Amino acid sequence: MSLTLGTAIYLCIWSLTLFAVLPFRVRTSREQGSRPVPGEADSAPVNPMLWWKLKWTTIIATVLFALFYANYVKGWVTLDSFPG
Repeated sequence: MSLTLGTAIYLCIWSLTLFAVLPFRVRTSREQGSRPVPGEADSAPVNPMLWWKLKWTTIIATVLFALFYANYVKGWVTLDSFPG
């Protein structure tokens, strides 16, 4: 696997993981018991905690990529593993 391909696969895993992590620990103004700012959407988070989410996205994506790379090197699961 080339460095370019590995980077592209890691970025794909990272971006998909980000979309999976984004909804965690989101609280809206209504859930917090405070008033929303005029013009703000009802679903807007009070504190989106993006740094927390970016940190966990990177950790999870790194673990998933490590598993993918280990499978690539060791050949645990291949296309021949599936029937048909």
